[in-house]
Formats: sequence, C-alpha cells, structure tokens
Amino acid sequence: MSATEVHHVAKTLMDHLPILQVVIPLMSAPLIVMIGNRNLAWLIAFAASAASFVIACLLLSDVIDGSVISYHIGGWAPPLGIEYRIDALNALVLLLISGIGTIVLPYAYTSVKAEIPQRLHTLFYALYMLCLTGLLGMVATGDAFNVFVFLEISSLSTYVLVSLGANKDTRALTAAYDYLIMGTIGATFFVIGLGMLYMATGTLNMADLADRIAEQGANRTVQAAFTFIVVGMGLKAAMYPLHHWLPNAYTYAPSAVTTFLAATATKAAIYVLLRFMFSVFNPGFHFEDWTLYLIFIPFALLAMFAASFVAVFQTNLKRMLAFSSIAQIGYMLLGIAMLNATGLSASIVHLVNHGITKAALFMGAGALILYSGSAFFDNLNGLGRKMPLTGATMVAGGLSLIGVPGTAGFISKWVLVQAAFENGWWIIAVAIMLSSLLAVIYVWRMFEVLYLTAPDEGCTATDPPLPMLIPMLILAVSCIWFGFDTELTLGSAQVAADGLLAGSAGMMAH
Repeated sequence: MSATEVHHVAKTLMDHLPILQVVIPLMSAPLIVMIGNRNLAWLIAFAASAASFVIACLLLSDVIDGSVISYHIGGWAPPLGIEYRIDALNALVLLLISGIGTIVLPYAYTSVKAEIPQRLHTLFYALYMLCLTGLLGMVATGDAFNVFVFLEISSLSTYVLVSLGANKDTRALTAAYDYLIMGTIGATFFVIGLGMLYMATGTLNMADLADRIAEQGANRTVQAAFTFIVVGMGLKAAMYPLHHWLPNAYTYAPSAVTTFLAATATKAAIYVLLRFMFSVFNPGFHFEDWTLYLIFIPFALLAMFAASFVAVFQTNLKRMLAFSSIAQIGYMLLGIAMLNATGLSASIVHLVNHGITKAALFMGAGALILYSGSAFFDNLNGLGRKMPLTGATMVAGGLSLIGVPGTAGFISKWVLVQAAFENGWWIIAVAIMLSSLLAVIYVWRMFEVLYLTAPDEGCTATDPPLPMLIPMLILAVSCIWFGFDTELTLGSAQVAADGLLAGSAGMMAH
C-alpha cells in the first residue's frame, strides 16, 4: 500500500489533532493537583481522556486509507524540528490506549474509594493522566528521543500508581520497587541504543533515521543500537524472559491500575518495537532476520507454554491473569517474527483484542475482590452465581482469552495460525493451538471456582455499583462484538501491516 503524506499549515483546531491528543491529558494532570478536589479531579480526568479518545477516532478515520499525517511542532520542519507522525498502526494503538483510559475511569471512581486512602485520590488521578499522556506520546511521536521522554513520563507515574496498592497489601511497595529497577534498566538500554543511532546517523527523526540507515547500510554501531533498543523495549513489553516485574506489579496494584496497565502499557512497548524494527531498521538487514528467527521465535514459544503452565498452578486470580498476559505477549512477538503481512496483522490485531479482553477480566477480578476482600480462589467460591453480571464478564473475557470461535481472541489466533501456514511452519501452527489448550485449563479453573463451587455461608455479595458495572459490560460485549465484526480491528491491522512491510515505506516516504 502506497503511503501518502498530509502536509499542510495548521489553520484550524482539526489540524492540531495529533498534538492535542497528548497535550489535553498532559495539561489535565497539573490542573487536577492545583484544584485538589477529589470529585473534580475525576471529572477533569474523564473529560480529558474522553477528548483524547474522540481525537484518536478522528485520526484513525483520516489514515485508515493508508495515508500518513505529518505534524510539525512549532512550525519547525523535520528532521530539525520534532514531528508527530500518525499512520494506521499508531492511530489504532492510540484508539486502544485512549479508549481503555476513558473506560477505566468510571470503574476507578468506585474501586479507588475502596482501595486507596482518600487523601491520595487526587494524586491517583493526576498520576493516571500522566501515565496516559506518556503512553499516548510514545505512540504518536515521530522522534526517537521523544519516545524515551514519554516512556519515562509513563514509567515514573506507573511506579507510584502500583505502590498505591500498599493500603491493601504492603507487597505493592516491593512490586513497585522491582518494576522501578527493571524499568530503569530497560529505559537505560533504550536510550543507549538511541545514542548509538545518533552517533551513526546524526539524526533522531525516525523517518530520517530510516533513510540514513538505508543509505549507509548496517554498520557495527547500528547493529549494537538495534540490540540495545530491542532489549530495552523487550523489558518494557515483558518479553520472556525479561518479564519478572510484571506478575507482582499486576497482582498488588489497585484494580483500576492493573486494568489500565494490562491493557495499555505492554501494548505501547510492543508498538515501539514494531516501529523501530520495521520503520527505522530495515527487516532486510541480515542481523534483524536472525534476531527474529533465533531469539524472538524461541522466546515467544517459551512464553506461550511456560507462562501458561505457571498460570495453571496459581491460586490468586490476578496473578493467574498476569502470567496469562506474559503468554499472550508471546503470541504478539511470534507474529512479528513471521515477517509476513498476515503475521504482522495477527500481532497488531492481537495487541488490540488482548487489551480489551484483559481489561474486562481484570475489571471483573477487581469487582470480585471488592466483595470478597481477596483475590485468592478460596475466597471467590460461587461468586459467579451471586454476582451474575460480573460472572458474565469473566466468562466473556475467559472465552476470548482461550480463543473460542465467536470471540475477539479467536480472530487474532486464527490469523496467527494462517500466517504460520503461509510460511510453511506447520509445527508453529500446532504449537499455537496446543498453547491455547493450556489457557483452557486455567480459565476452566476460574469458571469452576466461580460457578461450580458452593458460595460461603452467609455470602451477601451482589454485582458492583453501576459506575463499575457498565465499563465491565461494555468490555465484555466488545470481546464478543470484535469476534464477529472485524472491520475496525483486523481491517486497520491489515492496513498497518502493509504500511510497515512496504519497504518500510510507512515512515520512509517523503
């Protein structure tokens, strides 16, 4: 698909959408702190998130035909000036991040009251908006160093958000500390890689980087930069075996934080990996081929089986879902490593579908924990019967996680199997199906506890209040909806994959 660029002088508000996408949530964070009112804090956060979501919808509708929007900040033309560059790939990821960011906030309004001390509520909403800003900025920018800046904004706020779970369990502090150490190492690797790229090319604009690397070929410095960037982002994406920060962070963070992070943070990191691998470095380089075949594929398969196997033996619902996330990231990396349009489409559509699915499951888990006081299976006996709508959310999310036909999860796994057959990798196709059977085991354990075990005597649990329930049901319906209507998810993913593979044309067309 040929990429066309939209270059024009920004005259109307609509022309500024790429920057407004990031500026609106960024401005809301200090505003929340200055006002200091808990209810107003929520209102400002929700309005800013919803605005970002509307902007993401408008941007995706603009680039779904394969065009590229190039927005020059301050009127400085790239590569000297910073550029925001929107195409089908990042418009879809922006839609996911802003959509989840918006839908988690009504849920958070109730869950935060139960899990975080009242004096910290405004801090929570301010940090939440900073985290959202960082993730949106990472995805929207066309400047490599800007990716690092936004990565740090999202990471620093995330560490504090995870630690806010200490009111319920002090292990949240250890989880946040582990995440801080691992996240800092990942960010350091990433910025060292950027430094090497700058040393080799003299530029940090991604489109310009792609041109210069293509012109001068892959020298030792560029190869080392590639390695550092892959390891740094691999840590952020919880790529097996760099995933050790993730289970504790997801388990002990407040429910709203876990939901938001599980659906967005690792997905933004996978996006950055995709962008650098296909838009900055050329997959035609021999060293990148070998990295994908000798490192990505074995580790992706290990993640799919080892993390699913570990999930089977977990006794804590949130921890089980956390290990499941590591396995699902394996599927995304496997699609990238197939180096064909179908595999890339599978990775991109799984990135979106898994985000929706895992958000539904963690929201449901949060509602169950709200009434049981614990995420351990022993405390959740029969709650699916007592809380029918929450149980229905867990069923829809669980079926999508397995990849049952008629759910969003099935679409991405089906496309991934097709990609494996396209390459003649029938063993990999079988592995994808076998690893899904492990998901059947741990999801069945969840269903068994919720429905086939008698509720505890005197259990008075009911479905949570509407602010928590409505977002859960919207996500549960989405898990089914996107299993049938694939025009938005798979359609956008195919356009994005074509853009990435067209000789890395998505970023190189000038």
